[in-house]
Amino acid sequence: MSKRVIAKSACLAVFAALAGCATGPGGGSIYVPIGGEERREAPQPPRADIPPEQSERVWRKSEQPAVSKPEPSGTRSPSYREAGDQLPAAALTLVQDADQRLRQGDSAGAIARLERAQRIAPRSAEVYFKLAEAYVAGDNLGAAEQFTLKGLSLAGNNERMQRSGWLLLADIRRARGNVAGADQAEARAAAL
Repeated sequence: MSKRVIAKSACLAVFAALAGCATGPGGGSIYVPIGGEERREAPQPPRADIPPEQSERVWRKSEQPAVSKPEPSGTRSPSYREAGDQLPAAALTLVQDADQRLRQGDSAGAIARLERAQRIAPRSAEVYFKLAEAYVAGDNLGAAEQFTLKGLSLAGNNERMQRSGWLLLADIRRARGNVAGADQAEARAAAL
């Protein structure tokens, strides 16, 4: 029995010694920076030698005065915000196939085709609106509303596309019971 007490005491002593080694000096962090001593302050950033006449004002990008450059007429191509993406031939074929599947009542097949078209043309508002229509046919109105909103964000300055998007959104919101949201969407469509 005394051998058992001695063995337990030895184990306890070993564990205590190991626990004491786990903490650093002073009980603080065990991290020691290069150089062997802890730093209390961050080093000063390097300074550039700027002539006094240039150091009067430092302009941040948000504070810079707006400079408008005259645009040559007719040479500027519209940005994606203004035009939206044109559908590539592969995406157009998938959209047409999805339309046919929707007419046949196969909303799951139409959604699968439209998701492929979305991967081909991710910035095309038309694909997102078609996806919304497919989700409406599949009775998933939440997803339909989200895809319509994404399509509206990509429609750019295309009024025809925006109008159809706002009307689609109004129909979806009305079907979800959001009459006030539907009225707002119809008002946005009428304003175009």
